Amino acid sequence: MKTDLIGELSPVLFIPHGAGPLPLLGDKGHQELIDFLKEIVPSLGTPSAILVISAHWEADKATITSGSHPSLLYDYYGFPVEAYEIEYPALGDPVLAEKIFHLLQQSGIEARLDDQRGFDHGLYVPLKIMFPDATVPCVQLSLINDLEPEAHIKLGKALFDSYIQLISAIAENRT
Repeated sequence: MKTDLIGELSPVLFIPHGAGPLPLLGDKGHQELIDFLKEIVPSLGTPSAILVISAHWEADKATITSGSHPSLLYDYYGFPVEAYEIEYPALGDPVLAEKIFHLLQQSGIEARLDDQRGFDHGLYVPLKIMFPDATVPCVQLSLINDLEPEAHIKLGKALFDSYIQLISAIAENRT
């Protein structure tokens, strides 16, 4: 069954965001990155939601943003005032967050939902370039703060298995 779904899977991407908010501030040294992020969007289509695993968020267990209207975290310092005025009003997706939470738990991974945490710049810098209208709901997932490779490999496998289950459920609902 998994092979039947592979053609329907949305891509999983590693997306750079440059140096803090600089791509959003017109920094000429980031033009190649900005062009890259804009150029890949047509091949992606418009996703129904986006899950971002952030290298800028570590927690004692896998933690998932679950608020419906997350704020932005300006988790950098020393930039011009405009860097702290950036807006990206993407909605959260509490239903997707809950599904990911349960699927991680079913895989034996300790997880928690956090309806208070906002989105960090690992999410809003690239997505403001890629999806500037902020119309795609987003969920963010932390790293586990011990940064043990085995734990993150297990997390990646659980996310892939969860991904297949979520796509499978969507495919079944379309028939």
